[in-house]
Amino acid sequence: MARIRRVALLSLHTSPMEQPGSGDAGGMNVYIRGLASALAEAGVDVEIFTRSTDASQPAVEHPEAGVRVHNVLAGPRRHVPREQLPDLVPSMVAEIERICGRQPHGHYDVIHSHYWVSGVAGIELSRRWDVPLVHTMHTMAKVKNLVLQTGEQPEPRRREDGEYRIVDGAARLIANTGAEAAELVSHYNADFDRIDVAPPGVDLSVFTPASRSRSRAAHAIAPRTFHLLFAGRIQWLKGPQVLVQAAALLRSRRPDTDLKARDFNLKAVVSAEGMDDVVTHLPPVAAPELAGWYRSADVVVMPSYSESFGLVALEAQACGTPVVATRVGGLSRAVSDGRTGILVDGHRAADWADVLEALYDDPVRREDMGRAASVQAESSGWQRTAAITLESYLAAADHHSVHLELAAV
Repeated sequence: MARIRRVALLSLHTSPMEQPGSGDAGGMNVYIRGLASALAEAGVDVEIFTRSTDASQPAVEHPEAGVRVHNVLAGPRRHVPREQLPDLVPSMVAEIERICGRQPHGHYDVIHSHYWVSGVAGIELSRRWDVPLVHTMHTMAKVKNLVLQTGEQPEPRRREDGEYRIVDGAARLIANTGAEAAELVSHYNADFDRIDVAPPGVDLSVFTPASRSRSRAAHAIAPRTFHLLFAGRIQWLKGPQVLVQAAALLRSRRPDTDLKARDFNLKAVVSAEGMDDVVTHLPPVAAPELAGWYRSADVVVMPSYSESFGLVALEAQACGTPVVATRVGGLSRAVSDGRTGILVDGHRAADWADVLEALYDDPVRREDMGRAASVQAESSGWQRTAAITLESYLAAADHHSVHLELAAV
């Protein structure tokens, strides 16, 4: 059996060094950084390739031992719209080849691409280097297009075609959940036997339970306040508007409620619902500070319309905070309905208000859910994700070597 010594991770449309919550940075950035760290801990040399977006960036960054980040020069050194990134793939591939040609090792055992733009580049690099490609979708065009609202632009056909090419060309596909694996099969005709399910992890050294009262005091949350927290990019697909509307309903039903909702910038919706005195928007924060916010909340709310997994749910639960989330995608797996949180069908504000009102009235249940959540999260470190991913790499490498042997016969 092959041994994996060195891996090239491709994250060309966003850098794992960026602050999650800013620009296009989000759960995928956290995923790649956490996976790379755990792979390095397991003895694998990890080199991450991402597109340079700032002239001040060094050519190479070393976030920790065993992990290097190459900032690839391709196109303007600034953020560009996602729809322009496919046109930069040829120059990104050429620059990655140039960088690799100057490395003393000169070889990778596996290429692991993330998101479709990286996957298209990965197919070409896999062919040129004669190295197997493993790909993680994170999101899929066909799945996103199923939840489009009136007036929204669908994901382009170019992306769908690219995802079909990746499914056909990758040696292995990694899905976050069994549901995502099924979507790969049903929407892209993927071979189920080439799919590995590796749930994302959480940094259990940062996201841990701690005194809720101390966390609330540190964030100026009064003891009797019912504190609701939303953490994520402010975009319609994440559903923050649903929480604003539900919280407004809750306050109208229970005018005695001392309510506080955090992390929004939906001024029109907030004002229309008469919630200006309740809703506070905060900028993205580093992981340790984010963990403090999770601990200060009574409930973390995720009214997403689509989530391949939902790392926020896992992080919040690891901090001992129950999660109320939509019953969609990976959230159905991340949240144990009725035990570590509550899953809500659909996005009717009244339904969300009902759930939040029930939790407001039952602090003992909230505490029980929080304890169960932290216990469940204990088995979800990034080490588990890395172990499953390594098995996928090995399967890809073994399959590749067998094909080489057959070709040589």
